[in-house]
Amino acid sequence: MAKQYKTAGGTIFDISNYLFLGAAGILAILPFLIIIAGSFASDAEITKRAVFLIPETFTLNAYQFIFSTDSIMRSIGVSMYITVVGTIVNLFFTITMAYPLARRSLMGRNLFLNMVIFTMLFGGGMIPTYLVIRELNMLDSFNALIFPGAINAFNLIIVKNFFQELPPEIEEAARIDGCQELSLLWRIVLPLSMPVIATFTLFYAVGHWNNFFSALLYINDPSKWPLQVMLRQIVMLSQAAGDLNSMDPNFVKPPEQSIKMAVIVVGTIPILCVYPFLQKHFAKGVMIGSVKG
Repeated sequence: MAKQYKTAGGTIFDISNYLFLGAAGILAILPFLIIIAGSFASDAEITKRAVFLIPETFTLNAYQFIFSTDSIMRSIGVSMYITVVGTIVNLFFTITMAYPLARRSLMGRNLFLNMVIFTMLFGGGMIPTYLVIRELNMLDSFNALIFPGAINAFNLIIVKNFFQELPPEIEEAARIDGCQELSLLWRIVLPLSMPVIATFTLFYAVGHWNNFFSALLYINDPSKWPLQVMLRQIVMLSQAAGDLNSMDPNFVKPPEQSIKMAVIVVGTIPILCVYPFLQKHFAKGVMIGSVKG
């Protein structure tokens, strides 16, 4: 292989790129490292030292307070269920609607696309949505957190455009071999669409995992609260305990500031563990539409 010689300008450009990207990476991860360090520190140290990466006094009091009951583990299970089932529902409806819309021969295609685009510009609002969910008897049900957002219009259009860009010769060859539409979708289109599927799997999963407001509106049963709502209750409980401490000197105050940081860690780490499994396809998926061969 022939050696590639770089000019002085090219070398300076590469070094500048490495320095800039390294600095950007550090700035991106530094706040999270500070949060992790603060979650293992005491409230007194957090008050004394605004920013630090290594706590002087290592303590697990915040995590002991968070996991002091079985409620947090139950809420993690609820969030995992909603995330897995909700993501499957999202992908199923998005793919099955995007695939026919990618066919220019579909009768009424433009009408359906305009209806999808209309939902991106206008929405019913919070109160009409609540009334619809109530009339469908989905209050206090996991269905209220899964089915109302089964299809994201923007994601649907991206997936539809990706299907449209697949080489038509591959599909024609599959039809000659006897593939029907469902078999074509399952055996040919989906394997070729793994980058876009992995990308929106991650987007949908993160959306379900971080969904807080919908659960606050539609779920009244504490046993069905997802993790984000339960963590909110823990923060509120720690603040209330702080107020009680001011009235009762004998009451042991929980570490309020470190609890807030520990809550962020507990809410972030589980969904962060999903990314390595999708990284290979995700890196390709985020480039969709930017480069064409």
